Amino acid sequence: MEGEEDYGFSEEEEYYYTDDGDSHDGLADNDDSALQWAPPKGSTTKVITKESLLAAQREDLRRVMELLSLKEHHARTLLIHYRWDVEKLLAVLVEKGKSCLFTEAGVTVVENVDDDVPLSSSSTITCDICIEDASSDNATRMECGHCFCNNCWTEHFIIKINEGQSRRIQCMAHRCSAICDEAIVRNLVSRRHPNLAEKFDRFLLESYIEDNKMVKWCPSIPHCGKAIRVEEDEFCEVECSCGLQFCFSCLSEAHSPCSCLMWERWSKKCLDESETVNWITVHTKPCPKCYKPVEKNGGCNLVSCICGQSFCWVCGGATGRDHTWSRIAGHSCGRYKEDREKQTERAKRDLYRYMHYHNRFKAHTDSFKLESKLKESILDKVSVAEERELRLKDFSWVTNGLNRLFRSRRVLSYSYPFAFYMFGEEFFKDEMTDEEREIKKNLFEDQQQQLESNVEKLSMFLEEPFQQFSQDKVMDIRMRVINLSVTIDTLCQKMYECIESDLLGSLHLGTHHIAPYKSKGIERASELSSCWNTKLGSTDEYLPSDFQLQGLSVWRMERLFIPLKRKALFHSK
Repeated sequence: MEGEEDYGFSEEEEYYYTDDGDSHDGLADNDDSALQWAPPKGSTTKVITKESLLAAQREDLRRVMELLSLKEHHARTLLIHYRWDVEKLLAVLVEKGKSCLFTEAGVTVVENVDDDVPLSSSSTITCDICIEDASSDNATRMECGHCFCNNCWTEHFIIKINEGQSRRIQCMAHRCSAICDEAIVRNLVSRRHPNLAEKFDRFLLESYIEDNKMVKWCPSIPHCGKAIRVEEDEFCEVECSCGLQFCFSCLSEAHSPCSCLMWERWSKKCLDESETVNWITVHTKPCPKCYKPVEKNGGCNLVSCICGQSFCWVCGGATGRDHTWSRIAGHSCGRYKEDREKQTERAKRDLYRYMHYHNRFKAHTDSFKLESKLKESILDKVSVAEERELRLKDFSWVTNGLNRLFRSRRVLSYSYPFAFYMFGEEFFKDEMTDEEREIKKNLFEDQQQQLESNVEKLSMFLEEPFQQFSQDKVMDIRMRVINLSVTIDTLCQKMYECIESDLLGSLHLGTHHIAPYKSKGIERASELSSCWNTKLGSTDEYLPSDFQLQGLSVWRMERLFIPLKRKALFHSK
């Protein structure tokens, strides 16, 4: 779905229902006390803006700096190497030790030595790069101990920044993997190219998003300029503060219970001409002269192409134009050609199978778009009903039922692309026997049909003009909507459990993951606070550096756009 949303209503208005077993009428005799309101929990996903990016980055920097007693640039080098995965960094520390941790990341920490002692002002050094003598004032020694002239260092830094290697610029010395001090890089580059130094600062700042698997840019179009950080599983669906819902793993529209790979293939299948080719194979035959596809529009098996060539529709062979009711002059096609028949039958079967799943996917997608227009009419109905002197004053069951309809309709529509690939031969041909595939297919389709039946019932009741009904009929519709909402929620939960445990969970291939089902819908990310306590340690080296603040002022929006091939798959609402 494009620009998908929950159409609603605040989380505070959502209720959790309970039923006694599998009965669809479990709440029929209950009153409003059966509805348990659940207070909203804190969001596990955060929206990172340009104002809060510095705070988000320094939150992880502080943990590493305090744990390992490091300077800020050393902590950043470690985190960039481990893609800002603090837990992985700590695991390597415990498993291999601090020395191995630093060596793998290219961090050189010289203990008990004053790194800031300058070279003797009267001495000169011979630069091993340009083979020229340079005074100590025009030479710089890195923490790894290698010393070269400032001109060579500057050229080296400029080349690396322009090549996009700003985050990890290594020492120039042969076979030295030490990462250069970012303060030295900034100081030398800014003397010659101030703009390039700002670019270097920005790259370091944005590495928190570019190199972090738990943080990604929102793929909205036009871009909202925000990023999303997840706390737990990267295989999830999130909603940005701009309103766009998307799959965090592949950045396409939210598509569970489809896996990312399934949805990528399905989207391509729906957009390209593969099914057109299948239709041409089934319904046309190529002219033996010009090879253009020819569709038969009559009962006679002697057909003519627009190029003037006549040929036999039965076998495709070129013929003359003379024929009788029983045969074509000078032509016989009684020989059975098995390969061609098998090819045609397979193309026909594949086309009909695709049409079956695509038609149902599109039907529920279209229903979702039409039902999305219900929101305003539902609110109008509620307003009219509230003005009537009815005993029932609370109409939250209507909005809750509408939210449940939207969510379940989305699940239902994406279940058809999942079934197309789950029980086809493209991904799991060797993972299941034909008998196992048929059993699992029947199990899934039974649950799918139950969900579909109850969703249609809920849609029917919500479209009723209940604002015109009597008190008793409104109460009856209310209980039906509540019961159906409970039932649909349970069926969605069971479908996801079936997919995760009985279908995908039993396979050897672990390449297919689906976002977990959430009864309250896709979680809306909350804003990450830009306030941060800068008291990290007892020394000034732990205070925020100026380059990070400069990086915020030169935030480049043009770098935030995602590849064009993915832009076509979703739109902001």
